Amino acid sequence: MAKRSSGLRFQPAGGERKAQVPVGKKQRLRIERLANDGRGIAFLDGRSWFVSGALPGEEVEARVQAARSQVVEARAERVFSAVAMRRQPLCRHAGHCGGCSVQHLPHAEQLALKQRNLAELLQRQAAVEPESWAAPLSGPEYGYRRRARIAVRWDSRCGELEVGFRASASQDIVALAECPVLVQPLQPILEALPRALRGLDKPQAIGHVELFHGNATAILVRHTAPLGADDLQRLRDFCGDQQAQLWLQGVAEPEADGGEQALGYRLESWGLELNYRPGDFVQVNGPVNEAMVGQALDWLAPGPEERVLDMFCGLGNFALPLAQRVKEVVAIEGVQVMVERARTNAEANGLANLHFIQADLSKPLAEAGWARKGFDAMLLDPPRDGAFEVVKGIGALGIRRLVYVSCNPATLARDTAELVKQGYRLKRAGILDMFPQTAHVEAMALFEAGQSRPAS
Repeated sequence: MAKRSSGLRFQPAGGERKAQVPVGKKQRLRIERLANDGRGIAFLDGRSWFVSGALPGEEVEARVQAARSQVVEARAERVFSAVAMRRQPLCRHAGHCGGCSVQHLPHAEQLALKQRNLAELLQRQAAVEPESWAAPLSGPEYGYRRRARIAVRWDSRCGELEVGFRASASQDIVALAECPVLVQPLQPILEALPRALRGLDKPQAIGHVELFHGNATAILVRHTAPLGADDLQRLRDFCGDQQAQLWLQGVAEPEADGGEQALGYRLESWGLELNYRPGDFVQVNGPVNEAMVGQALDWLAPGPEERVLDMFCGLGNFALPLAQRVKEVVAIEGVQVMVERARTNAEANGLANLHFIQADLSKPLAEAGWARKGFDAMLLDPPRDGAFEVVKGIGALGIRRLVYVSCNPATLARDTAELVKQGYRLKRAGILDMFPQTAHVEAMALFEAGQSRPAS
C-alpha cells in the first residue's frame, strides 16, 4: 500500500536557502545610509547591499562585484537621482581605480565620515568618549601622495605589459596617464613609465615599480628575473631623463644602482632630515605628517627634564623631534634594521640624547632592562594590528601621559578599553586626514592617568 502524504513539508535547518546573487548582475537600488568605509547601504530581499560610489537618498543601478550569504558588494554604474552633496570626481578613473573610493563625496563630508567612524568605535568597543574632540588634522585634498606602488603584469595572451593601479575589488590593472593625488614631481614619471617599460627587451621580468619623492626622486624597479645589460641601460636612461634615482630589487633588499644614494624627507619645523631606503615605512602625506608630529608633541607636552618612551619608532619620525625638547628619549622598534636606520638619522642630525633599542614588543615591558627607570610620558605609533601587548604593561612603567597615533581606529578602540581598565582617561582625540579621497581613518588620542568618563 502506498504511503499517504501527511501534507507536511520539511526543510533543512535554517529554512529555505536563497539563490546566490550572480557576479555581474545589475540591480536598481535605493541607498538608505552610508557605511563607515564610504559605501552606500541598500536593503533588498533580506540582503544588505554595500554599493561603492553611491550616497544616501540616491537611486542607482549597481553591478554586483561579490556576494556571500546575505551580503552583496556592488558598484554604482548609473545614478538616477543624485543628492545635492554629490560632486564630480576630479579623476576620470574614479570608481574603477582602487586607490580613491570617495572622490564623489565633498572633503568636509569625508572628514565627517571619518570622525563618526572613530567616535562609534570608541563608544562601542571602549564605552568612552574623549573629554574633548580635536579638529580634524588635514592638508591638501590632492597632490599629497609622495610614494606610490605601480602594478605591472605581463599578459601572455596578447603579449602586452599592463601598467597602472589595481582596479577596485579586482586584480585588474587600470592604465593611468595621471593621478591627481600624487605629488607633482611624480606625475610626469607616471605618464612616461608605461612606454619605457614596454620598450624593454624582456618586460615580463618586471614585477612592480615604486615611486618616491622627498629630498630626491627615486624609482624602484622590482624584477623577477635578471635584467639584461640593454634593459638595465634603458632603465638608467629613463631615470636620467626623469632626474630620478634608480633602485633595483631582485630576491634581496633594494639597492641603489651605481652605489649608495641619499633618499629622505625633511621635517621643516624642527630642521631635521630623515633618510630612508625603499622598503622602509614612510608616511605618504608630507604636510599631514609634519602637522601630525607637531600635534603629538603639543599634546604630550614633554618637559626639558623628562624621560620619554617612543614605541614603534621606525626611522625616528617622532623620536628625533622629541629629543629636541626632553632630557632623554628611549626609542623601541621590533626590526633591527630600522633601529640602525633611526640611530644613523639621530647621529646625522647631531642628537645624542636618544637610545634606540630593538625589542620583542610581544613581551612584558616592565621586565626589560631599559624600562626599569620608568618614564614620564610615552608616544605610541603601532602598525594596523595595534599595540595590545604593549598597552597591557604601560601602567607598570609609571607613565602619566600617553599619545597614541593610530592607523586603525578599530585597534585603537580595543587598546583604549585596556587603558581605561588601567585607570587612564581619554583626554582628547581626533582624526588625521592622511589619505584624502579615501575612507581610511588615522587618529590620535591623548591619555592621562586617572578615570575615564563613560560615553553618553
